[in-house]
Amino acid sequence: MPSLKDLKNRIESVKSTRKITKAMQMVAAAKLRRAQDAAEAARPYAERFNGVMASLAASVGDSDAAPRLLAGTGKSDVQLLVVMTSERGLCGGFNTNIVKLAKTHAEKLQAEGKTVKILTVGKKGREQLKRDYGNLFVGHVDLSEVKRIGYGNAQDIARDVLARFDGGEFDVATIFYAQFRSVIAQIPTAQQIIPAAYESEGSDDAGESTLYDYEPDEEAILADLLPRGVATQIFAALLENGASEQGARMSAMDNATRNAGEMIDKLTIEYNRSRQAVITNELIEIISGAEAL
Repeated sequence: MPSLKDLKNRIESVKSTRKITKAMQMVAAAKLRRAQDAAEAARPYAERFNGVMASLAASVGDSDAAPRLLAGTGKSDVQLLVVMTSERGLCGGFNTNIVKLAKTHAEKLQAEGKTVKILTVGKKGREQLKRDYGNLFVGHVDLSEVKRIGYGNAQDIARDVLARFDGGEFDVATIFYAQFRSVIAQIPTAQQIIPAAYESEGSDDAGESTLYDYEPDEEAILADLLPRGVATQIFAALLENGASEQGARMSAMDNATRNAGEMIDKLTIEYNRSRQAVITNELIEIISGAEAL
């Protein structure tokens, strides 16, 4: 049975931990508001951009003039997985869920006889993948010094991916990230970015090619917009990841704070009982000594 001093020290330690988790929860809540606003502000642009690209892609079809980023290499033997996670931990299962989805996808591809390569964005995902898939790593993007994610960061990642594609290092590229729904819901998502896979949503996008004449032709526009489309999709994924990370951290720290409070209550009860037992023993010894006299 722990002594009174041990119990008191443990109670003070848990109280200090509760202060830290409460402070982290408040910081995450403040950052979540900005990150959520940024992610939601980017969604309309990304959706409209994808709608226009879907219309252009549909008009080009599978013609020989279709850009390579749209038509692909004609095969899918080598797959590049871009796993996007956070640089910091203490955010519940946020990173683990993304990595789990990427591992499942990699195992499926390897079972089909495909060659898998992994590009990691964020330290935590790299740490979790290193043990089983370290030999598949081809690069890493460190964002630990970036205070606020910007479009320039997405462009840098897109340039790296496009350079590898132009160099013939892979045939298909897929990004893995968490789509933000709410503080308690972040959906691990896999999205193919090369070759571009745009789907028309609704009749408005499908009929867009009949409403507008493009100058120059669709092939030339696609050749210019497809690299930007890769950067746009990566940027949207980074923003979704940022909001998801803060939401997961806020939820995790809230749970940690409540658990610390419950532990303090239990330790306080145990401390009081032990203290009462010590006092009772002392009283018994005093009374026994008085009776002996």
